[in-house]
Amino acid sequence: MSNDTVSKPGVTVLASKISKIYVEEISSKVNAIKNIRPNGPLLVGFLANDDPAAEMYASWTKKTSEDMGFRYELRRIDEKDFLEEAIIETNRDRQVDGIMVYYPVFGNAQDQYLQQVVAKEKDVEGMNHVYYQNMYHNIRYLDSENTIKSILPCTPLAIVKILEYLKVYNSLLPQGNRLYGKKCVVVNRSEIVGRPLAALLANDGAIVYSVDVDNVQKFTRGEGLKFKKHHVEDLGGFSADLLKQCCSEADVIVTGVPSESYKFPTEFIKEGAVCINFSSNKNFDESVKSKASLYVPMTGKVTISMLLRNMLRLIENSEKSKNP
Repeated sequence: MSNDTVSKPGVTVLASKISKIYVEEISSKVNAIKNIRPNGPLLVGFLANDDPAAEMYASWTKKTSEDMGFRYELRRIDEKDFLEEAIIETNRDRQVDGIMVYYPVFGNAQDQYLQQVVAKEKDVEGMNHVYYQNMYHNIRYLDSENTIKSILPCTPLAIVKILEYLKVYNSLLPQGNRLYGKKCVVVNRSEIVGRPLAALLANDGAIVYSVDVDNVQKFTRGEGLKFKKHHVEDLGGFSADLLKQCCSEADVIVTGVPSESYKFPTEFIKEGAVCINFSSNKNFDESVKSKASLYVPMTGKVTISMLLRNMLRLIENSEKSKNP
C-alpha cells in the first residue's frame, strides 16, 4: 500500500454520480405527463448579473433539463430594474411551468423581495414565503389532507438527498427523525441555503451548529426530540476555538463560503466525518481526505435534479388543485 493511500483514506463522491439515481425517475415522470405537456414542461431562467458561477449554473441547467425532456429558456435581463416586470409577465404566461432567478441580482434585501415576486405555483427553487414558513415549522404539506406536498429550497434539499445517499440518514428510524443522534456543522447562514439547511437537518433530528462570521447558533428539536420543529440557541460570537469545539463531535461538516481564499481547517475535522461543499469555490483543500471518510466537493448537479423534481411537483400540485 502506498504512502499516499495511507495519508488519504477518504473517498471523493461526485455530485454527478449521485444525481444519476434521479435522472431515470425524473425522465419517466416527464414521459408520464406527455398528455398534458406534449412538448415537455417549460422552465424559464432569469439571468441579471455577470457572475461566472451563475453562467455555469445556467449552462448546466439547460443541458440537464433538455437531457431529461424539459424545455429551458434563459432570459438575460440587461437592466436589473426591469427584472421584476419580466418575472410578473412570466408568472401570467400559461406556457411556463417553472421560474428560477440566478442570484445575487442586487445583493441585498431587494433580492429577498424578488424571491416573493415569483408566483408560488411556478417557484421551482422553493423560496416563496409559504414554502419557507412550512419548512421552518416542519410542515410537509400544503393542505389539511396531506396530499399536496410543499416545495423545499433546491440546494438545501440536494444536500439532504446527498446525506441520504451517503447513508448518514438512519433508515431504521421513523421518517422525520432519521438524523437523531447526529451532529452537523453548517458554515454559512445565508437565507437561500445555510439557514434553511440548518433548519431541515435539525427538523430531521440532528443537532446543528450554524456558523457565520458574526456568531454560532445551535439548531435542535430539544432533548429526545421533544419539539415538533427546531429551536435556535445563540452560542456567542464566532471564534476559531468555538468552531473547533463544535466540530470535535461533528459527523457532518457542510461549507458554503463564497470566497476563493477560505479553506476550512482540516485539523478541526473529526476522523471519519462526512464533508460537503456547496460553494462554487473549493472550501476544503486536498488534505480533507486525510480526515473525512466521504467528501463531496460540489453539489450543483444534484441541485439541478432537485429543481426539476420540484417543477414536476408543482405541475402535479396544479393538477390536483384542478381535480381535488
